[in-house]
Amino acid sequence: MKNLSNRIWPMKTAAGVAIVFGVLTILSGGRVLFGGEAAQAAAGNAVYFVLWFNFLSGFVYVLAGVGIAMLRRWAVWIAITIAVSIAAVFALFGLHIYGGGAFEMRTVGAMTLRLIVWVAIAIIAGRTILAKQHIAE
Repeated sequence: MKNLSNRIWPMKTAAGVAIVFGVLTILSGGRVLFGGEAAQAAAGNAVYFVLWFNFLSGFVYVLAGVGIAMLRRWAVWIAITIAVSIAAVFALFGLHIYGGGAFEMRTVGAMTLRLIVWVAIAIIAGRTILAKQHIAE
C-alpha cells in the first residue's frame, strides 16, 4: 500500500490541473466565441477550428479530471484520447499555417502547452490508476 500512497499525490495534482485547465479553457474560449466583436478583435487572427476544438474540449478536460480524482479507469482513456486529439488538431493547425493561413503565435504556444500537459496527465493517471487496480487484485 505504501507504493500506492506515493503515487496518489501526483495523480490528485493531475486531476486538479485537468479540472482547472478545463474551466480556464471554457472561459477563455467562450469569451472569444460568444463575447462579441471586441473579444474577437482582441483574439486577433484566431483559427476558429482550433478555437472551437479547445472550447469544447474544456468540458471533456473537467470530466477527465473528475474521473481521475475518483480513480476511474475510463478517465485514463479519456486523458489519452484528449492528448491524441490535441496532437491531431495541432497537426491540422500546422497544415493551416503551412498553407499560408493567418494565425496568432500565442496559439502555437497554447497548443504546445496543452499537448505537454495532457500527455503528462495521461501518463500520471495511467500509472496511478492501473497500479491501484493491479495492487487491488
